[in-house]
Amino acid sequence: MPATGYQGRIGALIGAALAALVVLAGCSVAQQPAAQAPAPQVQQPAAQPPSVASALPGRGFDKAVVSSAWLAEHLNDPQVRVIEVSVTPGVYERGHIPGAVNFVWHTDFVDTVRRDIVSPERFEQLARAAGINNDSTIVLYGDNNNWFAAWGAWVFLQYGANDVRLLDGGRALWEAENRELALTPPAPAPGDFTVSQREQLRVKLPDVLAVVEGQQDKALIDIRSPDEFSGKIFAPEGFQELAVRAGHIPGAVNIPWKQALNENGTFKSEEALRALYADKGIDGSKPIITYCRIGERASHTWFVLSQILGYDVALYDGSWTEWGNTVGVPIENPAGTVWGGQ
Repeated sequence: MPATGYQGRIGALIGAALAALVVLAGCSVAQQPAAQAPAPQVQQPAAQPPSVASALPGRGFDKAVVSSAWLAEHLNDPQVRVIEVSVTPGVYERGHIPGAVNFVWHTDFVDTVRRDIVSPERFEQLARAAGINNDSTIVLYGDNNNWFAAWGAWVFLQYGANDVRLLDGGRALWEAENRELALTPPAPAPGDFTVSQREQLRVKLPDVLAVVEGQQDKALIDIRSPDEFSGKIFAPEGFQELAVRAGHIPGAVNIPWKQALNENGTFKSEEALRALYADKGIDGSKPIITYCRIGERASHTWFVLSQILGYDVALYDGSWTEWGNTVGVPIENPAGTVWGGQ
């Protein structure tokens, strides 16, 4: 076959093949589905912080404190939830007020890693497990004249509870009156308590420093013993939480927490309490900050001033162990005690 004929036939075959490829490509493209627009991204709602609770009004003696007789009559009232917060280990287990749920102050009311109060999420879980609802009347009591029961009341109120009361005389008076004790912990139905915040019930070191430096006009109350206040001792004997300096925050007045109580551990009358604090210049005419060593004793005075007398009061729970260990903040130390001094 002549070369030119062979080449012509090859060219024709190549041309036909190319034409077929074009047709197939066109069919392939025609069979592809139209490109889909990307699906719109759904914005997930961010985790919301706890809502802000209503303002905390002063409630007066009769609504902030309950007698042992009142509580005995309301032990079976489903509206009333009883919480024990004692310091001494095992005291709840050896007998408690019937229906009372045990809260351990150093694990249930505080963060066990950070120095802070319990998180809102954890506290809500604990409150619901204790059968507490948003409209419950919560009565707290404990040993040591309600030291840590008052701390618990402060946490409950800070996290939005509205009706929080202390048992007058605490555990000691209940036992002294030979009232009923139970050994078996209760198993309440879960409650619906929802946390909301009252951050105005708490202040931190910068807030206190602003008072010391004259930027805010507030009263400071140191509720520790006179020896702690003067700097003669760093802490009561046997207590481990210490500061490397002794003394008190400048400008504070010393009104030991226990002066608010009668000899049997019950609260003094509202009139007597007003007179006690007014004698030291505390009459509610300006905001008040209470503090102690780690916050628990100061919460007792906070409860008296805020809930019984109706004053505007915040708790500095960092207290002396924070202030006395902080570099650069001033102190007053009338006793002149120096850490490690001989």
